[in-house]
Amino acid sequence: MAEIAERGALVLVHGAWHGSWCWELLVPELTARGWRVSALDLPSTSGDPDAGMLDDARVVREHLAAIEGPVTVLAHSYGGIPVAEVADTVPGVEALVYLAAHMLAPGESLVSPIGGPWYPAGTTLLPAPEPAVDLLFHDVPADLAERSVARLRPQSARAFGETQTRAAWRTLPTGLILCDEDRAFPELFAKRQETWPDLLRRMPTGHSPFLSRPASWRPGRRDRGGAALGRRAGLTDAPHGAAGAVRVSRGPVRGPRRSGRRGA
Repeated sequence: MAEIAERGALVLVHGAWHGSWCWELLVPELTARGWRVSALDLPSTSGDPDAGMLDDARVVREHLAAIEGPVTVLAHSYGGIPVAEVADTVPGVEALVYLAAHMLAPGESLVSPIGGPWYPAGTTLLPAPEPAVDLLFHDVPADLAERSVARLRPQSARAFGETQTRAAWRTLPTGLILCDEDRAFPELFAKRQETWPDLLRRMPTGHSPFLSRPASWRPGRRDRGGAALGRRAGLTDAPHGAAGAVRVSRGPVRGPRRSGRRGA
């Protein structure tokens, strides 16, 4: 059996309403590809209404600082916000991978690009969006989707309103994975982010490919020329049926348009 090359450490950061449990099917696949994988739980999904984005960022930073580099961070959905707040303050972090994740500019919060909160003023904890299966897990096997919905947790509204002060995706090599059948990630964010990362990849899945197609994250076809980021983070390994990876040039931050969809 051929020896698996060591890729380094990979830290998985979940999105809103989720926990580290959401990566359980993906971890063995990534480990088999040579990653040293770890996952963390964000305080804002613990049921504590006082836990905000900055608390999540502190936990992310503490986790990253305890790992010997090189480190790549894979953030899903809301998880991209606390990651952007601190990732470039930890010397060992070399690359970011945003999986259907929010790329905010300094001065923005999750809700500011869509014109403000969609939930009533004074809300402290947000239940998972309904219908959760349709929005988050529509292409996940039915029994697994139902079990996943049962594991979703209340999300602190404070985390959605706190302002990001840094944007690590501007200073670290960053890849973005957009999911073509995503029903949860706001189209406004997907469109404006397409030209921001160093590498863009698309997957023919819904919002949660770590549950719907975990085995698709395997070595495969390489993008012609591939970037160093692609080789480090595996973004140029196209999964079954995926459109693969393309190099993109960063563009200017464009003015957001209002959208009624919400992101996890």
